[in-house]
Amino acid sequence: MHEYNKAIGSIGELYAIEYMKNLDYKLMDRNFRSRFGEIDIIARDGIYIVFIEVKTRYNSVYGLPCESVNYNKMSKLKKTAEYYILKNKLHKNYFRFDVIEIYLDYNDNLYSAKLIKNAF
Repeated sequence: MHEYNKAIGSIGELYAIEYMKNLDYKLMDRNFRSRFGEIDIIARDGIYIVFIEVKTRYNSVYGLPCESVNYNKMSKLKKTAEYYILKNKLHKNYFRFDVIEIYLDYNDNLYSAKLIKNAF
C-alpha cells in the first residue's frame, strides 16, 4: 500500500506542477528533504516564495485532501522551510504555505486541482 500511495503522490505532484505553470508560478525546487521533513514543491509566485504541499486523492471518502495537513505536518513543513531559507540565504523574501489538492479520475488521465493559498 505504501508504494501505491507514493506512486499516486508522485502523479499528483506532476499534475500540480502543470497546474501551477498555468497560474504563472515559477518552479524552484521539488521534493526538498531535510532531517525535519520534505516539501513537495517550492515555487515563486510574484513576490512570494511558496512552499507547497500536494495532496492527491481519487475521492473524498476519507475526508478532503487538505484535512490531512494536520498540526504535525504543518510543523514539519515550517521547520523544513526554515532550513531551506537558511541554506539558500533567502531570508529577505516573503513566504507563504499553499496546499494543492489533486483529484484523479479512475477512468482516464483527467484530473482536477484546487489551490488553497496561504493555507496556514
